[in-house]
Amino acid sequence: MKGFGTFLTIVVTAVVTCLFTSLFWIAAYSSGSKGEAEQAASGDPPPPKAQPDAPRTVAVAPSGLALPVAGVRPDQLVDTYNQARAGGDRSHDAIDIMAPAGTPVVAAAPGTVEKLFFSEGGGGITAYVRSNDRNWIYYYAHLQSYAPGLAEGQRIARGAPVGLVGSTGNASPEGPHLHFAIHRTAPAASWHEGEAINPYPLLAGKAPAR
Repeated sequence: MKGFGTFLTIVVTAVVTCLFTSLFWIAAYSSGSKGEAEQAASGDPPPPKAQPDAPRTVAVAPSGLALPVAGVRPDQLVDTYNQARAGGDRSHDAIDIMAPAGTPVVAAAPGTVEKLFFSEGGGGITAYVRSNDRNWIYYYAHLQSYAPGLAEGQRIARGAPVGLVGSTGNASPEGPHLHFAIHRTAPAASWHEGEAINPYPLLAGKAPAR
């Protein structure tokens, strides 16, 4: 008899526990459904979900060169190739691509990183990349910093990170930009040798300014 009483107590306890558990979940579900129904009736949209920042796009010109500043379109470029520099003593021989400091700078063409150095009073943090056929040098200057891991002798693809837009060297901090130049050279020539050509028509797909 004593054993039967114990068994009955266990059964009653289990039933009561199941009953209260069921009532709890029914109440919770009803509360959630009511909240959703009220939100739908009010016409209020659900809270927006956090979305990751959209990656900056890299435009490719008809010439096959990538615009070396991410997010910049060809129609935003300005031909500054023939502008005077150093008080009129020399021409620019490059174009300035304006962008906020910290904007990614990418390789305009595939090649090998030939020289990385800081040009005092000139280009600041600079990178020289030689094309795979060794006939062209792509020059990136006034960088804020190099891309992580960038090193001399490294092979990089078109669109690969080179650094960040900055204002090092003789650039004004009020106008951060990439100084971008292209030099026609010879396979055996050094990284600083070559003839400057205007990058503007190659990147913008337009005739150079007169």
